[in-house]
Amino acid sequence: MGAAGTNTDEPAGERRQLINVAYRLLGSLAESEDAVQEAYARWYALPPDRRAEIVSPGAWLTTVIGRICLDVLGSARARRERYVGAWLPDPLPDHAEWPHGPGIDPADQMVLDESVTMAFLVVLESMTPAERVAFVLHDVFRYPFAEIAGVLGRTAAASKQLAASARRRVRDARPLVNESGQARQADTVRRVKEAWEAKDIVALVGLLDPAAVMTADGGGVVGTALHPVEGGAGIAHYMVAIAERAATLELLERSVNGAPGLVARHAGTVMSVASFEIADGRVTRLWVVRNPAKLRSWTGMVRQAQGRGPAGAAGGPSGAGVRRGRRHRCRTS
Repeated sequence: MGAAGTNTDEPAGERRQLINVAYRLLGSLAESEDAVQEAYARWYALPPDRRAEIVSPGAWLTTVIGRICLDVLGSARARRERYVGAWLPDPLPDHAEWPHGPGIDPADQMVLDESVTMAFLVVLESMTPAERVAFVLHDVFRYPFAEIAGVLGRTAAASKQLAASARRRVRDARPLVNESGQARQADTVRRVKEAWEAKDIVALVGLLDPAAVMTADGGGVVGTALHPVEGGAGIAHYMVAIAERAATLELLERSVNGAPGLVARHAGTVMSVASFEIADGRVTRLWVVRNPAKLRSWTGMVRQAQGRGPAGAAGGPSGAGVRRGRRHRCRTS
């Protein structure tokens, strides 16, 4: 492995990378944080002379985080089968809107690129745990299959086949990434917001693809549709019914997982966060997270953003854009 590692600060400096890997593997901020803490616990449990022998603590920690996440994904499948309604990944706010306070929150370290859009994370959920680990580590983070094999406990050739299988799932999920640019996406989301506020069913139907699907996650804690709502007309009527029941519901244009989205607030409390998949100026998929446990990272963010004006004026969808890390560009070919 070459010369032994001697920089005692290096392991702590890997936290950002580990959080980014774990979130893409698990889709949950809480589970990602737990996985990272476990990885560090294993590092510091090593005898000092063993740690000194490790050339790259970052590579060692990434291998460990991959194994931990692989185990979590295996058990998560059973847990999510018992989950009330649909399970969706945790939505992430834009960095510019994050309420900075004491300490560093994991979401504040997240690189927001195409590999954390809700559309992409939902596709990752359809993969087997081994496929997801192989694909994320190789196609997103560029780790060689020889190292991924050590994470999966398989050969490099088998790991390569798993990534190829995952890649086919990505290609079959069309459109995976919103086809239009950020400005056009933001314009479509803005028009959805205006039509929703006006309770204009006709306008909403025009903005929704006839085959659009809306999936909501309430976790059994708050009321929401337990099954996907299909069809633009059905979704439009559902949205208007919500608006009529909550007359004081306030809609804010905000960046969600690096893409234009909407945050619904009632009496100062964030009630839901919506992500969109848009093609040809129409919404094809709509994901709405209402589970309060998944909205903790948005508490305070909306208050801080209040008074900024349109989202694009300060860290919103039009202005923030998608942050891309050099090591985090997703490759699907």
